[in-house]
Amino acid sequence: MVLDTGSELSWLHCKKTSTSTSIFDHAKSSSYTALPCSSPVCTTQTQDLTVPPICDKKANLCHVAVSYADGSSLDGNLALDTFGIGSPRRPATAFGCMESSSSTTPEEDAKTTGLMGMNRGRLSFANQMGLSKFSYCISGSDSTGVLVLGDARLPSLPLLKYTPLVTKLDRLPYWDRFAYTVQFQGIRVGSKMLPIPTSAFVPDHSGAGQTILDSGTQFTFLLAPVYNVLKTEFAKQTKSVLTIDPGYVFQTAMDLCFRVGSTKLDYSKLPTVSLMFTGAELTVSGQKLLYHVPGPGSDQKYCFTFGNSELAGLEMFIIGNHHQQNVWMEYDIAHAKVGFANDVKCNQASQLLGSRL
Repeated sequence: MVLDTGSELSWLHCKKTSTSTSIFDHAKSSSYTALPCSSPVCTTQTQDLTVPPICDKKANLCHVAVSYADGSSLDGNLALDTFGIGSPRRPATAFGCMESSSSTTPEEDAKTTGLMGMNRGRLSFANQMGLSKFSYCISGSDSTGVLVLGDARLPSLPLLKYTPLVTKLDRLPYWDRFAYTVQFQGIRVGSKMLPIPTSAFVPDHSGAGQTILDSGTQFTFLLAPVYNVLKTEFAKQTKSVLTIDPGYVFQTAMDLCFRVGSTKLDYSKLPTVSLMFTGAELTVSGQKLLYHVPGPGSDQKYCFTFGNSELAGLEMFIIGNHHQQNVWMEYDIAHAKVGFANDVKCNQASQLLGSRL
């Protein structure tokens, strides 16, 4: 399952299609229940969902739909089943049993059976499981890394630096009340602190300008005034190492791309980009700074892994999973804070945990 701290509803593919072959067969589960429209879970507990459920009058079932920033969408029925994580078992856990989907990356999506919604909404997996804390460490390669539900007692972990979670209870047009929101304070490229006023990181009266930690979004997106300063400085500090391709834009919002010939790219010559939050910082260096766009020929394209929120149609700062790779991320829900430990070898963290949990 995809771990998504930016969304609420967990779901599983329940119908085999040409792209989704890995499915949950609910007919084989004696504890599975599809929820009728009149169910309190359908009528009340879904109030935090971005898209409210509708009643499928023909079948009298609670119908749910989800959509994501990358353009993919799914729909199906809201259901209950017993979920077991380790020894604890949680009966009547709500999730979406999805029957149809549309995806912009079908090959990638075919690798997964579903999604684990981990935000702070009432139907999120974290909330339904009663978690006071969870941690994860994303590796740079597939199928490695670790997720810990509960407290991770690892003596070998570096010291975590914490930043408080920001909570607003008001319903504002552009504010996501259930996201893991932190206060962005500034950006450093190499040793240079970018000349960005702190007001550029403060959300306005509509909630636009919120900064969220989102493991379900691939790259990091910054509001245009901040992105443009970073883009200019990164291009300036790398002009002797990289050649800009001025006409190339990747995924509509990443417009700082480079042409790299057949010679191997020396990542050690790139400056580190540090994202600074209240009390903690996230460092982005080496291969995490550039994404190799797949394509034939010797003229290889590499794009800066920060995008312009405005071009992506977003009104917020999003710290995506690419920049969380090899960072130990701890979400301490009980104490309303998030901890970071940079430069952790996440593919080895799973081996460490295996001997201690």
